[in-house]
Amino acid sequence: MNFCKDMLLLYGVTGRGCESAQTLYQQIEAALKGGVTLVQLREKNLSDADYVEEAVKVKALCHRYGVPLIINDRVDVAIKSGADGVHVGIEDTPVRQIRQKVPKDFIIGATAKTVEQAQDAEKAGADYLGVGAVFPSPSKKNVIRITLGQLKDICLSVSIPTVAIGGINLENVMEIQGCGMDGIAVISAIFAADDIQNAAAKLKEKARAAIQPL
Repeated sequence: MNFCKDMLLLYGVTGRGCESAQTLYQQIEAALKGGVTLVQLREKNLSDADYVEEAVKVKALCHRYGVPLIINDRVDVAIKSGADGVHVGIEDTPVRQIRQKVPKDFIIGATAKTVEQAQDAEKAGADYLGVGAVFPSPSKKNVIRITLGQLKDICLSVSIPTVAIGGINLENVMEIQGCGMDGIAVISAIFAADDIQNAAAKLKEKARAAIQPL
């Protein structure tokens, strides 16, 4: 699947810990119906075999909606499952090392918390950056936060697309307007919602406004 910045508008990251009567598969489908433009499958505790099996099913679902599937951290799982790409944190497998072993159209996302990290990731071959955390995150209690000024500096320092992440929800998303990102990445604001489809639809509308210049 050819990557473009529009795919970052509403970037849904799955939250296994979000309480719901629905299965994870049902939650993801509800988010896709609501308009999520990219899905990142985030599983910290599954074996490689179980992760690959789940990713194959979720990829088929995402592709029915024309949406790419990104795997969090686990490069081998992404490759074996045929996922569209992988997202790696600062402590994970280096982008340059991944780029050397994957097809040209394989999407690589990287986390950046500084301008230097952002520029290094771009030079190494990242396709997009996840920048944050911009707000306190219910999903990651000990995450390092950045200021809105830092978010803007990072987004403007690279030519690849960027997505803001970290505690973003309907109430605070407009606070980051004018920071130069191409979309927002959310976990709890979608997957912890009572009505996932409706939450995604509302967030997508807000995201369109938030990425506009002030």
